[in-house]
Amino acid sequence: MALLAATTLLFSGTPLDRVWSLNPRAYRELAPFGKMAGVGFALLAATLALAAVGWFRRRSWGWRLAVALIAGQVLGNSVNFFQGRVAEGAVGITIAGAILVYLLRKPIRILFAPRTKNIRT
Repeated sequence: MALLAATTLLFSGTPLDRVWSLNPRAYRELAPFGKMAGVGFALLAATLALAAVGWFRRRSWGWRLAVALIAGQVLGNSVNFFQGRVAEGAVGITIAGAILVYLLRKPIRILFAPRTKNIRT
């Protein structure tokens, strides 16, 4: 979705612009920033892809990046909640919070613990 948002903001006027009908308020808020917002979403998409690579390879940096991204989501939803978007913020906090709790569980952290190499002497 971040890549789709980046594409539509960087290359406006394509048939892909119709996707904004799903969230017209977001488009109204982002459109004034134009290409700058598009670049931000492209960077976000790249960061999410990097986190996915690290996650699937079970690298500790992938887990840390995923935790940071989800924690940022919790924070962003908290801002929405306190700005008066109560339902949107509450749902987002609940979902992202549950994912964060899952990521921070010991069995999950162990999966991503750095592996030590056996060095034979």
